[in-house]
Amino acid sequence: MKKFFALALALVLALSLTVASADELKVIRVGATAAPHAEILESEAVTAKLAELGYKLEVVVYEGYVLENPAVADGTDDANYFQHKPYLDSYNETASESEQLVSAFTVHYEPFAIYSKKVTSLADLQDGAHIGLPNDPSNETRALLLLEAAGLITVPEGTTAASALTKYDITAEMNPHGYVFDEVAAELLAPTLEDYDIAVINGNYALDAGLKPTTNGLFVEAADSEFATLYANIVAVRPADLDSDWLKALHTALTSKEAYDYMISTYEGGVIPTFTVEDAE
Repeated sequence: MKKFFALALALVLALSLTVASADELKVIRVGATAAPHAEILESEAVTAKLAELGYKLEVVVYEGYVLENPAVADGTDDANYFQHKPYLDSYNETASESEQLVSAFTVHYEPFAIYSKKVTSLADLQDGAHIGLPNDPSNETRALLLLEAAGLITVPEGTTAASALTKYDITAEMNPHGYVFDEVAAELLAPTLEDYDIAVINGNYALDAGLKPTTNGLFVEAADSEFATLYANIVAVRPADLDSDWLKALHTALTSKEAYDYMISTYEGGVIPTFTVEDAE
C-alpha cells in the first residue's frame, strides 16, 4: 500500500511539473489561414520543437487575407504566416511607415493550379467559358501567367512574375477564345468553383476545400519555375522583431527536418518546403 501511495505521489508530482513547465513556455501569437498554414503551425513537428526551445504558439486563424498584416502591424499578433513576398509588397505600398512589415524567412511554396467541376480536361473548354481569378493584384498576375502557360491566353510582352496584371490587360487578340474573366476574392473561388467553367485557385484555399494539385488540378505550376521562389510563403513580422529570440525559435521549428517531413507526407505535392533536409535545423 505504501508503495502504491508513493507511486501515486510521484505521478502527481510529475504531472504538476509538466503543467508548470507548459505554463512557463513563452507565447508566440501567429496569424494564419487555416490550411495549410495553421495546420503546419499546430503540428506536433512544430509545437514539440518550439517547446524544446521554451515557446508555445497561439495560432489565430483568419478566413481571408486582408486583416492579417494589420494585426501584426498594430501588435495584436507577433507574426503571420499566410502570404508570399509580392502580396506583402502590395500591402506595404499602401501602409503607413509605422505599419510596414518585413519578410523574416520563407517556409514553403504552394503550386497554383487550375481546377474545375465542369470539365476534366482543358481541351474540353468552350469558347466564351467563364474563368474565375483571384482579385488581388499579385495573385491575379500569377493566375493570368498560369493561363498563358496552359496555352489558353497570351499576356503582354515583357510580363514577368513580378508584374501587375489584371484582366483588363488581356486584349481580344490575346484571348482568341473569348474567355470571360471573373475576378473574385481568393478565398471564395474554391467554395464557388461550380459557378465557373474553370478557376485558378491559391494552393492554401484549394487544400482547405480538399483539392490537391497533383490529383485534382487540370494544370499545375511547375515546381522549378520562377514562381516557386517568388511566391514562396513567408513569415512576416515588424522590422523591430527581426532579431528577436522568439523569431529565431520559430524559424528553427518551421525549418526543421520534422517540419519538412510533415509537409511532404501530409500534402502530397500541395505544399513544397523551400528548404531541404540538409538545410533543416
